[in-house]
Amino acid sequence: MSTPGSAVAGVPHLDVDPFDMKFFADPYPTHELLRETGPVVCLDKWKVFGVARYAEVHAVLNDPVTFCSSRGVGLSDFKKETPWRPPSLILEADPPEHTRTRAVLSTVLSPTVMKGLRDRFAAAAEARVDALLEQRSFDAIADLAEAYPLSIFPDALGLKPEGREHLIPYASLVFNAFGPPNELRKEAIARSAPHQAYVTDQCQRDNLTPGGIGACIHAHVDKGAITATEAPLLVRSLLSAGLDTTVNGIGAAVYCMVRFPDQWQRLRGDLTLARNAFEEAVRFESPVQTFFRTTTREVELSGATIGEGEKVLMFLAAANRDPRRWDKPDSYDITRRTSGHVGYGSGIHMCVGQLVARLEGETMLSALARRVASIEITGEPKRRFNNTLRGLDSLPVTITPA
Repeated sequence: MSTPGSAVAGVPHLDVDPFDMKFFADPYPTHELLRETGPVVCLDKWKVFGVARYAEVHAVLNDPVTFCSSRGVGLSDFKKETPWRPPSLILEADPPEHTRTRAVLSTVLSPTVMKGLRDRFAAAAEARVDALLEQRSFDAIADLAEAYPLSIFPDALGLKPEGREHLIPYASLVFNAFGPPNELRKEAIARSAPHQAYVTDQCQRDNLTPGGIGACIHAHVDKGAITATEAPLLVRSLLSAGLDTTVNGIGAAVYCMVRFPDQWQRLRGDLTLARNAFEEAVRFESPVQTFFRTTTREVELSGATIGEGEKVLMFLAAANRDPRRWDKPDSYDITRRTSGHVGYGSGIHMCVGQLVARLEGETMLSALARRVASIEITGEPKRRFNNTLRGLDSLPVTITPA
């Protein structure tokens, strides 16, 4: 890390570990410290630069030439060490390679495709709410936030019914692996073999049902848009991007609704707010908390000089609550204009599964709001710790039918 240079440039140093359990339990005081210390900080623990204000996070996300992804979007630098798995052709790639593969995913996940899935997703959301109304008391994570996406997304993708229990652990592994070599990362990788084997197998053309999103990706091989080696890796991208972000997003939305009952009643009074209620939950809770980039040249960012080959850690969650950008950032308001939040990233690497996430979040929230009068927490919510994601492991609730 270019510490001498950064000292000259007056970049403040902070002794905080954004991958520590204490930080994960309550990141908000540290987010404020990071934002208020300066536009760019040095994080001594991992020898990286950090940006936590909205303007700088947005600037880094939208300059992929200077802040590249191909050297890894985690702490590990692919130029200096071997990646733990073959790099993603989407997340861990730069233009022009990224442009070509991204175009394929944008086609198979286009607004038109989503429109075709809407009725199926809405019917599945209604069915899930029916089942929950019979139970009355349940775990909003396992029985709702996980159960709903698992009941539709793997089918839409064209996965076989058996082995789907590997999907959530696989996604959680991918996001833990972006972190430093701490216990979370070591344990995740040590346990990863069966999950990786399942995913590699499922992404092959012969194992995907005809007509599903996965098969549509492979069909682009025939058109010459991608190679037969690239197709399974693109299907893999959807398995990690299309599920956990949605699970944590829906979990976040329900958690917001139980803590802000006035907003729940507001949604019940106007179901057209469902989509924005989900969007505001993504801003407010930021299921994806952080991502790294690596500098391709010496660059000046808000007065700080950063050398070539430096890791820059973007605190997406801190940017999403930056008072410089948002009015009353720490309140959950379903009528807020949320556009511009970086919960899905921004720029060319914006989350490829975001349309799926938004469709699932919106259909589930409107199904709940139509049928449920109130949601109450009936037990201690438990966090699920992950190096990159923020979400709950358990949220015991009781619902009252409308």
